[in-house]
Amino acid sequence: MAISKTKRREEIESAPQAPQPIRGDRGASILGPRNAPLERENPDLLASPDTDSGTIPNLKFSFATARNRLLSGGWAREVTVRELPVATTLAGVNMRLKPGAIREMHWHKEAEWAYMLAGTARITAIDPQGRNFIDDINVGDLWNFPAGIPHSIQGLEKGCEFLLVFDNGSFSENETFLITDWFAHTPREVLAKNFGVSEAAFDNLPQDIEHTRYIFSGKVPGPLVPVNSPAGPISTSYSHRLSAQEPIKVGGGQVRIVDSSNFPAATTIAAALVELEPGAMREMHWHPNIDEWQYYISGQARMTVFASGGKARTFNYQAGDVGYIPFAMGHYIENVGDQPVQFLEMFRSSYFADLSLNQWMALTPPELVRAHLNLDAKTMTALRKDKPIIAPFRAIKGELKRPA
Repeated sequence: MAISKTKRREEIESAPQAPQPIRGDRGASILGPRNAPLERENPDLLASPDTDSGTIPNLKFSFATARNRLLSGGWAREVTVRELPVATTLAGVNMRLKPGAIREMHWHKEAEWAYMLAGTARITAIDPQGRNFIDDINVGDLWNFPAGIPHSIQGLEKGCEFLLVFDNGSFSENETFLITDWFAHTPREVLAKNFGVSEAAFDNLPQDIEHTRYIFSGKVPGPLVPVNSPAGPISTSYSHRLSAQEPIKVGGGQVRIVDSSNFPAATTIAAALVELEPGAMREMHWHPNIDEWQYYISGQARMTVFASGGKARTFNYQAGDVGYIPFAMGHYIENVGDQPVQFLEMFRSSYFADLSLNQWMALTPPELVRAHLNLDAKTMTALRKDKPIIAPFRAIKGELKRPA
């Protein structure tokens, strides 16, 4: 059915105005071709703040623009150094399993850390001592499989979606050690000899030379029933209930920190789950031990990254985006929307560590700080000797005020 000219004019007039690369009297409108929806998602790239300076590499890549591999049981898409070249320490995979679908039994050279985004799944694994592990994972739960540990993942009644993070930026989900691959590439007589059966026992093996069983359909398993191992129960749990962990609460939000101190299996990946209310921000800080890899779960955020030599660059992030901060670079994360921002900070490290700009200034002799910055006594008094983590709301008369 044709749309009337009046209706079309009303739609055009009511549509959000396309952003322009203009700040005050600087910049000019775009005259040539453009991608306005993408520009709306990245206003601080289109019209960079005057405080941005110099050249800093791209620190953002969205899973929405990653190639998605579709299979009978679901899908998987990844962000590695191929998509985000600066991200050398960690790589991420966003995966979806239908009810009953199976991420094939496999292992890899890298440790696997995971956060359940939606639904439920059952994970299985064994360790080198022959002790097995089986658990059901819910929204907000984690798992961590050390490098080389064989494991599987299966969607339960409603299926699931989760984030996988690996402790090598070059990792690819397409290069894992798959059980069907090994059988397909081993002579039948060797299989028969290894398992003590006839070659005919392997007549019905799936011919998965092209990895079609990587994620495949299956039946929803029944209630969790432990499989007793002759070697006894596993000594270190491969799962962690992060959502049940008591958060650190402050005026503008909260944070849950997880590393090897409270999740012993995670010896190579540490993380913080941060929640920011509208108008709040993750304070200005930096990390003294390693790069930071981020995954945005909800909301709208912006981050300015400060590098040595007076360089700085500002980025905008939405749900499904990956952010990255190279080692020791200063930064903040601000909620610039009207809904809470939730994101993960992740590090290739056994422990979580950060340094607060506010706290550093508060614990330095005040006359030394004033000599650098010419701050007045009121500002010096406002500095906090404890670590703020999240700065408070910046609401004025009930309206959130975003910096110009």
